[in-house]
Amino acid sequence: MAGRSWSESRAKKRIETRLKEVPFNDLEIRDYVRDTNLADIPRTVAYRVDGVHLYADILNLRDMLEVTNVEGETCHRRTLRFLNLHYRAVHRILQRVDALFVDFHNQRLHTVVTKPYDSATNRTHRAVAIAQLIIDVLAETGEDADHPAAKVRVGIDSGEALAVSNGRRGHREPLFLGEPANHAAKRAAGGKAAGIYLTNGARLEIGLTEAANPDTTPLTTSEIQTSQEKAKLGVSADDIVKEWKDDLDKNPIGSFDFSGHTPPFSTLDIETLSVKNSRRQDAATVYADIDGFTSYVGANIQSDDGAKHVLRALHVLRSELDAVLNIDFAGRKVRFIGDCIHGLLVEGTAQTTDAQETISNMVLCAGGMRSSFKLAKNMLNEDGTDADELGVAIGFDYGPMTVTRLGIRGQLVRCSVSRGVLAAEGEQHRCKGNESAIGAKAYGEASEAVQTVFGSTRKRADLDYQTALDELTAKNDRAAKVSKALATAGALKPVTAAAAAPTFPARPVAPTRLDGFS
Repeated sequence: MAGRSWSESRAKKRIETRLKEVPFNDLEIRDYVRDTNLADIPRTVAYRVDGVHLYADILNLRDMLEVTNVEGETCHRRTLRFLNLHYRAVHRILQRVDALFVDFHNQRLHTVVTKPYDSATNRTHRAVAIAQLIIDVLAETGEDADHPAAKVRVGIDSGEALAVSNGRRGHREPLFLGEPANHAAKRAAGGKAAGIYLTNGARLEIGLTEAANPDTTPLTTSEIQTSQEKAKLGVSADDIVKEWKDDLDKNPIGSFDFSGHTPPFSTLDIETLSVKNSRRQDAATVYADIDGFTSYVGANIQSDDGAKHVLRALHVLRSELDAVLNIDFAGRKVRFIGDCIHGLLVEGTAQTTDAQETISNMVLCAGGMRSSFKLAKNMLNEDGTDADELGVAIGFDYGPMTVTRLGIRGQLVRCSVSRGVLAAEGEQHRCKGNESAIGAKAYGEASEAVQTVFGSTRKRADLDYQTALDELTAKNDRAAKVSKALATAGALKPVTAAAAAPTFPARPVAPTRLDGFS
């Protein structure tokens, strides 16, 4: 049995290192100007960007995952192909309309419109026209009953946000922090009806009246047509669909080939994954979101000093959440999504997951995240950056998980999608900044000790590492007893596989395509 543990002294050393990477006096806040390259922003730099944020949610993703009663390879293959078809179409749209690609996270696209630079009104009209183009194209990019057209809901807001670097080591993309990104995302996630939904601020930008409830007030056909006429995108849905079909003929996606990864996930190199080299196995997945961060950005973005504190807080807090997952508990970050981290954790073998050990270690990991988050806030405060108002909301679940990369070669995006992934995100959303929640599937598979910790509500406030460790150990949880024994013996470093032992990261798979699309 693997031993995973959290140590305050180890966490403190990491946080001290992160603080040294972003000394306040070395940070720089710049204004975004014409054609600024946001592809590789230095860690110590943030840009103020006045733009229009567009989030597009694919509403029928869950339908794809639930096409079969059992969550087996069939529904995962169909879902990943479904996403890949639409990712490739949307990439083509964004290239043609000169919009900034920010992120694809499973069913959710985030893009930013910064042109024309001198008119927020015209930018908003352009964003509406782009949104309708996405809707029209994805209505035509289904293949068959197994891979239908996507049903899309778009949220849009306009305003100033901070652009910073997201990720590291070959997986870097711009991240936008602030109210317009957050509000656009909320409008996209605000209901099950398709259409284009603007915040009242964005509605006023293009001369529309405020809506009593923006989440139930989609733009009308005539309002969309007005924006299309003003934007003059110069490309039609027919153009995009034809190019998309031509590319599929020349560079077919192929069949998804799955293998299991030999635990732990910390040894998985996601940047080597592709359609022909994907992973699938029972595992735990977690979402840990910095609660209150949008308000924190809004309160600090207008001054350079305030924006510098935002940059420091984000870097230190997110990095430490990642370190707890990856270093202390041998899990793997899939990606940062704004101020949230999405990750995976597994114990057992490539063929057989130890469900109870995986879930118990996930509980301890969530406790370690909360303990590290509190420690990092205190150390930020001591170093001059007030982060007292921030919290962390943690949700996780268990079940068959996938991890791969989709899209266009050279611009592949990480993807881990399953019923459990959607459930974990839902668990995170029902938490406040001091709460952790376990999904129904994980709760049912967990040890009696884990079930006792979370109770019938499957949610627990202030569950830090020591509390989780003590309560699980008191109920004779196997994984917790191993972790406690490590601490008692003074072995504070996480146990890893012996260096001399052979490792088998995956069962045999077909070779990866080296040309064209993945």
